[in-house]
Amino acid sequence: MSSSTVELTKENFDQTVTENEFVLIDFWAEWCGPCRQFAPVYEKAAEANPDLVFGKVDTEAQPELAAAFGIQSIPTLMIVRDKVAVYAQPGALPEPALADIIGQARNLDMDEVRKSIAAQQGDAG
Repeated sequence: MSSSTVELTKENFDQTVTENEFVLIDFWAEWCGPCRQFAPVYEKAAEANPDLVFGKVDTEAQPELAAAFGIQSIPTLMIVRDKVAVYAQPGALPEPALADIIGQARNLDMDEVRKSIAAQQGDAG
């Protein structure tokens, strides 16, 4: 694995997500063909966005993390901004789609996101 992505484990996951305001997480496994196809696309995106943290969670090695996020199929890409998961979708993305999603996530107004989450939680209670 190149230095542009970080191997996330249950030991460093919370710290990584807490200390960085923008973290992408690729949930993957060695036996998963689409995961292996997505890996170089993800690496390229990591190199193209050096200001962001690109993490990878090996769901075989870190079943607790996969379970914690309810990962049903892999690869699943998750984007966390300010400790809020703003995107989570399964499927190997082609390069343009990944670039587009990263762009959208960058442009999110996190104040608005937090407001809508607070509203949803208020409704639920």
